[in-house]
Amino acid sequence: MDYAFLKQLDEWVRMQKKLLETFKETAEKVEQGDRLDLIVATRAAFQHMIRTIKAFDNWLQDPVIIAHVPREMLLEVWKVMYDVLQQLLEIDIKHTSDVRNLLEELAREGKLNPLVATVKQTGDEDESASRRPPTMMI
Repeated sequence: MDYAFLKQLDEWVRMQKKLLETFKETAEKVEQGDRLDLIVATRAAFQHMIRTIKAFDNWLQDPVIIAHVPREMLLEVWKVMYDVLQQLLEIDIKHTSDVRNLLEELAREGKLNPLVATVKQTGDEDESASRRPPTMMI
């Protein structure tokens, strides 16, 4: 049996294992790093998570996959994704609230940089833009 898609799956698994090792090796160094190290590593993690989630989503739209993957495997993916979703939403709520409180405190103390103190307003923009969280702008 020499199916090309099996080779593609083997390559994907090999790449994911290599990236997992890279992130494991990087994790300890990053925790001791400066703010830039933390930002770069976190963004790299986000980008890879987005790519992996998109690949999972594409996979679940593929008739070949959905016709052959048993319910138990799908349930396993759902349970893990639900846990990840909960953790993501919890850290988003906490982090956004913490940053909001920090910015409010800095503003009260007159320590907020005036060049970035203007928050974008989402009034007359299209619906997709209004669903984005507020960001600082110059």
